[in-house]
Amino acid sequence: MIKIKLLTLLNKFPHPIFSFFLMLIFANSSFSEQNIFKWQTVIPENQGMSSQKLIDLKEALADKDTKKLLIIKNDKIVLEWFAPGWEDSVRRHYSASLAKALVGGMSLLIALNDTLIFPDMPVCELIPEWKKDPKKSKITIRHLATHTSGLDDAEVNNKIQQEMKERGLHAHMDLPGWKGQFWRKEPDPFSVSRDSATVLFTPGSFFNYSNPGIAMLTYAVTASLRSTEFTDIRLLLWKRIYKAIGIREDEVSIGYGKTYQVNNLSLVPSWGGGSFTANAAARIGRLMLHKGCWLGVPLTDSIWTEKVLKYENTSIAGKNPNVVSELSSMRTENNLYPASTMGWYSNFDGIWEHVPRDAFAGAGAGHQLLLVVPSLNLIVIRFGRDLSDKTKGEGFWLAAEKHLFNPIMDAFVEEPYPRSESIKNCEFASESQIIRMAQGSDNWPITWADDNKQYTAYGDGRGFKPKTDIKLSLGFANIEGTPPDIKGNNIRSNSGERVGQGKNGAKASGMLFFDGVLYMLTRNTGNAQLAWSANYGKNWLWADWKFDVSFGCPTFLNFGKNYANARDDYVYIYSHDESSAYKIADQMVLARVPRDKIKNWRAYKYFAGFDKKNNPTWSEDVRKRQAVFINPAKCYRSGISYNAGLQKYIWCQIIPLACDDKGPRFTGGLGIFEASEPWGPWRTVFYKRQWDVRPGENASFPTKWMSADGNTCYLIFSGDDSFSVRKVTFFD
Repeated sequence: MIKIKLLTLLNKFPHPIFSFFLMLIFANSSFSEQNIFKWQTVIPENQGMSSQKLIDLKEALADKDTKKLLIIKNDKIVLEWFAPGWEDSVRRHYSASLAKALVGGMSLLIALNDTLIFPDMPVCELIPEWKKDPKKSKITIRHLATHTSGLDDAEVNNKIQQEMKERGLHAHMDLPGWKGQFWRKEPDPFSVSRDSATVLFTPGSFFNYSNPGIAMLTYAVTASLRSTEFTDIRLLLWKRIYKAIGIREDEVSIGYGKTYQVNNLSLVPSWGGGSFTANAAARIGRLMLHKGCWLGVPLTDSIWTEKVLKYENTSIAGKNPNVVSELSSMRTENNLYPASTMGWYSNFDGIWEHVPRDAFAGAGAGHQLLLVVPSLNLIVIRFGRDLSDKTKGEGFWLAAEKHLFNPIMDAFVEEPYPRSESIKNCEFASESQIIRMAQGSDNWPITWADDNKQYTAYGDGRGFKPKTDIKLSLGFANIEGTPPDIKGNNIRSNSGERVGQGKNGAKASGMLFFDGVLYMLTRNTGNAQLAWSANYGKNWLWADWKFDVSFGCPTFLNFGKNYANARDDYVYIYSHDESSAYKIADQMVLARVPRDKIKNWRAYKYFAGFDKKNNPTWSEDVRKRQAVFINPAKCYRSGISYNAGLQKYIWCQIIPLACDDKGPRFTGGLGIFEASEPWGPWRTVFYKRQWDVRPGENASFPTKWMSADGNTCYLIFSGDDSFSVRKVTFFD
């Protein structure tokens, strides 16, 4: 009852000072819910995941000397495994630099929440020894927290490390100069970091992972506590966070078990030296997933929790070896280094391609990992030995993605939307009945013109027989007849054809015919571009503007012959919410334009969500776009058409697999969704993470090949790099 009244007051009087005092009350109150909270254990299928895939993951990780593995979805444990002797009830596991998030990041969050410090304040306000230093005086709290301060790391490059190893020297303890003093704690790592660590570059200009940088962050946080009851971050964390979320004292040890006295400050290491049970680490992940709220109790203000997790345009790991202490601080093909936020890592830019963009993580050497994905309500803990396969040159983050993140993403088999009540099943013709033509060419967006032919475009091939004499990135064709009696004819066009393999050449992603004009959307044109032909694809004109925000692989919504049976006078365009056709997104987006203004970019409006009456809203500002379809880390290329017989919009989507480097040309999934309006709500007709044949890069249902009742259709897809046609029957 007391808790409810306090929460009511918090909502009624949202003043930050009042909120702060209420949070103190919450954090120091022994609410029964906090003491009794336990994860529930369920079978993975209960949470839309595959038991077999998780078993395969567990076995693969066990072979790589994993000690603790915990996967939680919706507060339900779907997988919990410990190597013998490593059960949470028996022992903790060292966290290595995962402590930077669980200790350093969490103590920073509290100090920010309590307005003791601010992200962009100069650190020298709390470390006066830096005030007269021309470089260190320019370092901010944000710089330290995001590894962009320029402070050198207490490490040496890989070549020197190898030489030391060959000489029998320890990579840390035997280092010369201040770097060795840092690890040997001579006299202590904090004063060494403050007085001796060098600055490699102007603060904020580059990224360089730095243990001394995190040491100075904790120095500053501790200095900010002088006016509070907390003498050090260990006491701060236990009273404000750890105890409040039900972590027992025997589940956590931090700071190498030590406290250093410097300038009348009690300094606890936060860059490493921690050990946690999987349960303790998962509870911290859960708190951050819920934006600082634990079972309805706000331990930190959600605004600050969001701020420490949000990427704020700080420098990202780059490819310049001259500004890093170690090559492992660089973002390369073998080390997919994520962006750094204040204490955490962020997947905001999709560097982990198959992981949703809202994912964040903490990480330490040897792949001590905490991964949180809010959109999936997912928490993953992994402790153990290094996952990298050094023989294949796998860097830390590539190994984390390959051996942990991707297999978990592929274990999700849950359909993104409820099952259709109108189309309850669909049946595909056998693989042997698939028609395959124009081998070696892919893409195949298609539309139905007024001459009763269908017009399409192919990519990276020579089209139908007789094939073109050169390989085209963008070529054209028309299709005559009805399956199985169909014929494809190449259309040559000097003004429309393009060359260039893969992403280096323009390719069609959408085709639409109405009022005597054939329109085409092309991708790989930065981001996408409109073109049109008034003579059935022989000659093309190109718009002098482009879709330069999102819409990296746009496709038209097709209706009947010459746009017959269109719902209104608009043209609708769909795309995954990405600038590149080769990246995966969390959602799909939608634009529309009056059909008579399709060439005018100013006439386009973008789906911006629903109003209070659930009517779609539209904005001229593409930055206000909202998702029209959501499937985290699984939105890719697609084709959509209106089935007049069923009176449904049928959307075909290619679903890439995370653990297949070759892409959907060789293996992947297929989703078919229906709705009564172009903006949904969507229902699932068919969804397989791994289809029985190769789906290729694109798929759609041509409206010409739909039966009058809509139940018999033909799917065009680019599987096996061909113009592939497969009969599909829908059942109500």
